[in-house]
Amino acid sequence: MFDLDKWQEIFNTISKNKLRTLLTGFSVAWGIFMLVILLGSGYGLENGVKREFEGDAVNYLSISRGVTSKAYKGMKPGRRVEFKNEDKDLLSDFDKLSHTSTRTRVDRISTISYGSEYGTFETFAILPDYKYVEAAEMISGRFLNQIDVEDYRKSVVLGRLVYEALFKNNEPAVEKYVKISGVMFKVVGVFNDPGSDRDLLRAYIPISTAQRVFNMGNSINSILLNFDGVDADESQKIVQEVKQRLSDKHKFDPEDRRAIFIFNSIENYQKFMNLFAGIRLFIWIIGVGTIISGIVGVSNIMMIVVKERTKEIGIRKALGATPFSIVSLVLQESVLITAFAGYIGLVLGVGLLELVSKFLPASAYFANPEINMNVAIIATALLVVSGAIAGYVPARKAASVKPVIALRDE
Repeated sequence: MFDLDKWQEIFNTISKNKLRTLLTGFSVAWGIFMLVILLGSGYGLENGVKREFEGDAVNYLSISRGVTSKAYKGMKPGRRVEFKNEDKDLLSDFDKLSHTSTRTRVDRISTISYGSEYGTFETFAILPDYKYVEAAEMISGRFLNQIDVEDYRKSVVLGRLVYEALFKNNEPAVEKYVKISGVMFKVVGVFNDPGSDRDLLRAYIPISTAQRVFNMGNSINSILLNFDGVDADESQKIVQEVKQRLSDKHKFDPEDRRAIFIFNSIENYQKFMNLFAGIRLFIWIIGVGTIISGIVGVSNIMMIVVKERTKEIGIRKALGATPFSIVSLVLQESVLITAFAGYIGLVLGVGLLELVSKFLPASAYFANPEINMNVAIIATALLVVSGAIAGYVPARKAASVKPVIALRDE
């Protein structure tokens, strides 16, 4: 039940000690403010890194050819490992394997033209499942399909930035023909990529067509394997098996790190997630520690308040005030100071994060610093609990004062 007299008394006590209350509240507000800023910055760092992962799947292995650096079974070092089409089939029977593809750069830089417009871009020869590695999103048309590969079609899919460079005034690209290194290809689709712009400056053509048109034989540069439900430990076992299989075929030491290069996105992504989990834990420890220092200040102030009002409390108890009424009076004042100051710190922290998010340009590894609603709710609950804890000890002390002793206090 709302007790107006009790709240008037609390506000009267606070108004008589403005500076003391202000300094106490500042310590609590600063603790919450720093917790919000640290958490928001941590999420900004995490968002930035996650954005870098958005352009690619996080469940694939990329195996690229290299040059041997160790002698092995009579073979000298310095041999280039050459991947062929059949090497993909050699790695196509793993458990939980969902998609397989290859990727081969046609030229270091390819000239692509349409009418009078032209530019230099990267052109890759791939298989249809490569779209699951790049997480490509079609803007128009379709991605390459198996018929393109089987029929050696001169089909091409353009990245959005390639399309914008060649086709002016939003001219549709699908069904039009572009020239790649002097060879005409039919545009079947335009894709977007949620990752970096680098991937949007690419064109993809079927591997079978590229091998025939550009005299590449059956050579490929990289093999890509997508998995479902594979964790970091399982991916490491798969990596070892991949090394062993390719070692047996191409005669190189499976421990030779230069013979082939394997990028393990599964393990890489998990390392980043573990790192951010550790960062969040560290931030919470620092933030809560800062809040605790403020709460200790509130508790000390409440102890002083109880000491100053010892005689008053004695009179109250002599007139019949219950211990509960004394405890609730001290607790309410403590919770009020803590919750109000903490709320101010919370609002200022969120406001600063909003300003930073709005005006600070996103960098490669920092974007959209923020705290979510759950964190705000937890912080608010933490304020209320902290205020109660800060006032509990002084409240118990006040409730235990004997009226006779309190009336003798000077």
